[in-house]
Amino acid sequence: MRNKIELLSPAGDLERLKIACLYGADAVYIGGKDYSLRANANNFSIDEIKEACIFAHNLGKKVYLTLNIVFHNEDISGVYDYIKDVVDAGIDAFIVSDLFIVKYIKDNFNVEVHLSTQASTTNVESVKYLKEEGIDRVVLAREVGIKDIKRIIDETGIDIEVFIHGAMCTFYSGRCVLSNYFTNRDSNRGGCAQVCRFNFLIEDKPFSMAVKDLNASYIIKDMIEAGIRSLKIEGRMRSPYYLATVISSYRKIIDAYYDGTLNDAILKEENKILSRVSNRDNSTHFFTKEADLSDQYYSGRWEVSNQDYLGFVINYNKETKLCTFSQRNYFSVGDTILIFTPDGRRIKYNVEKLYNENMEEVEKANHAEEILSFYIKEDIPFGSMMRRYEDNV
Repeated sequence: MRNKIELLSPAGDLERLKIACLYGADAVYIGGKDYSLRANANNFSIDEIKEACIFAHNLGKKVYLTLNIVFHNEDISGVYDYIKDVVDAGIDAFIVSDLFIVKYIKDNFNVEVHLSTQASTTNVESVKYLKEEGIDRVVLAREVGIKDIKRIIDETGIDIEVFIHGAMCTFYSGRCVLSNYFTNRDSNRGGCAQVCRFNFLIEDKPFSMAVKDLNASYIIKDMIEAGIRSLKIEGRMRSPYYLATVISSYRKIIDAYYDGTLNDAILKEENKILSRVSNRDNSTHFFTKEADLSDQYYSGRWEVSNQDYLGFVINYNKETKLCTFSQRNYFSVGDTILIFTPDGRRIKYNVEKLYNENMEEVEKANHAEEILSFYIKEDIPFGSMMRRYEDNV
């Protein structure tokens, strides 16, 4: 059997990178201050890239850096010095979309190069060519089905990475120019304004063209058995809570497959969790069939932001059993909450008493980021998170 499949997480900043690593990602992908398709994320300075690599490598994780804009002439200035700087910072691979970058990296550095989904790679012959050119891994276009993925792997032997969860582009694997026309922001150079999610009026009738989010949780077994090397979660702009929730669910599914315990009950439970953390409907899109009307929104689309995320644990005193957290959403004494930890535990807890920073009893957690505490017997490590307990989720 090949090594266990990689679970790859986004990280928009150092806080998110640490959360991703602690909650079970095998690798993270990050963007620097330049040449990244998420220009509105916080992104990483060179010093932060160094810190990120040290943190991840100490946990046995890898760090990939996105260099995946579509380069125009004016974008090339400075890129070669930048590549050297981030290699020296310790990254394990570049994710690129422009092929001119590949030769330069391979000729000068001992680091992997992964071809971005932005290259829209969909067939065996393209992947063979890319392998000959020195590409170590291909991130396939999101429009490729599981049967074609398996064929590409069988006929090329190259590492293949696919997206499994998160937002989908309405246009071909991100190759969109709606932002350019509507907002004068180049979506292929980091400026996507998500125009596909705008609401329009056509003859005074509402219209939108957004697609539903991707959710491949039910077909992870098929993906592993197809020989895919890496499963990528979308979302460098997502919150730490979102990342922790999604990563921990996919970590549980993947580990259950390898230890022989994966079953419908686990998939159903994790899918409930995944469906609650996102405010959009989801589907498997192109993986199992040709995408159709059921995978898209038109008119009548609505998104509801839930308030499940209750708190972030910042300290646990093992002697006194006092758990201290930073509040995120309203709850009160008498509520039942679920605490989920970086090591995979899920702890149901009935809140009997709450204390403020002065250890005075309070009835409600109703101030954003207020520091509060409660007593609990279980050891709750830093970085654990709290959410509403509902329907066993």
